[in-house]
Formats: sequence, C-alpha cells, structure tokens
Amino acid sequence: MFTGIVQGTAKVVAIQEAEAFRTHVVMLPDDLRSGLEVGASVAHNGVCLTVTALTEAGVSFDLMRETLRVTNLGELTVGDHVNIERAARFGDEIGGHAMSGHIMAQAELVELEEAPNNRRLWFEPPHALGRFLFDKGYIGVDGASLTIGEVRPATAEQGPRFCVDLIPETLQRTTLGERVPGDRVNIEVAPQTQAIVETVERVLKVRGT
Repeated sequence: MFTGIVQGTAKVVAIQEAEAFRTHVVMLPDDLRSGLEVGASVAHNGVCLTVTALTEAGVSFDLMRETLRVTNLGELTVGDHVNIERAARFGDEIGGHAMSGHIMAQAELVELEEAPNNRRLWFEPPHALGRFLFDKGYIGVDGASLTIGEVRPATAEQGPRFCVDLIPETLQRTTLGERVPGDRVNIEVAPQTQAIVETVERVLKVRGT
C-alpha cells in the first residue's frame, strides 16, 4: 500500500529493452535507498514496481507488458525523472489517501493555469473514468495524492475533465511542476471512491430490473 505522498524523484540512468518487456534502472537518493532490499515495492509515478537488483549503478525494476500498455513508464527515456514513494509500513501516518499502486489509465494535461503561489492543471482522462470524478474527491496523479478542485462533464467535443491545484511544495518535490500540455500522467482513482460508485451502480441496476 502507498499513501500518495511522493517522497522525492529519481533519475532513470539506464533502460534495457526486450520484447513486450523493459527493465529500467533508477538512481535513488540515499534516504530512499536506505534499507531497501530485492523484492521490496516502490512506486514509480504511482505504479507499484518490485526491486529486482541493487547495485552501485542504481536500482533495477522490471516492467511487464500490461504496465507498458497502461502507464506512462514505457515512454521514459534515460535522463527522465519519476516520482518515488516507498511502500507504507504499519504505523506510518497516512498523509494522503490509501493507494494500491495499480494504475487505471492515463490522462492528458490539456490546460495549465499559473498563479503567483500555485498552479492549476486540467486533465482529460478516458470517458470510462468520468463516473469516478467528484469535486473535492481524492485522485492519484503520477503517484501524488491530490484533491480534485472541479469536474467538467464530457461533451460531444471532448471527454470529462478535472483540475487539481498544486502548492509550491508539490511543485518542488514532484515531477508535476515540469508537466506541460500534451503530457500524459498516470491516474489511480481512490479505491474507496471506486468501491462506492460501483456498489451504487449495481444496486441501481438491480432495482431497475
């Protein structure tokens, strides 16, 4: 489990490609590498990955076909940075919201609004995710636990859209401060939101029959 509180970023220092498979190596800061072992879980842009090797050259992680299909990790190149969060431990403070590290889809950054001390980002996810979006609801964006500021329903011309507001700390600590329109981010809907929406839909369907 993860909390959505990004602990820092890590640079991708090597990528090994294979058929429908990829291994990428990141250079973790010392504080995030401390106590890390092979088999441990680490979120990269919100994606739960398993440590496969630890060397002086970096920490290795394998990306399977489904990970490459659903997430933005397959678009990474050497030199890029990813948001990092170590798996939560029993007793840790949950400063964000509980996250599984299982990405549902990607969303495109379609609009960016600058302000003196914050930044508002508007994203357009796939239509299927629109039913999970609510004003002031939680959402995971590239592994960061954020609060939805506003939701715009889908129209004939475009899909549903939502915005998040980023404070200076989030802009400094994560890669979201470097995002520009056209970039794609990983999206995880809060498990609680997903469960409630799907339960209500099932109840309404049964009553409707």
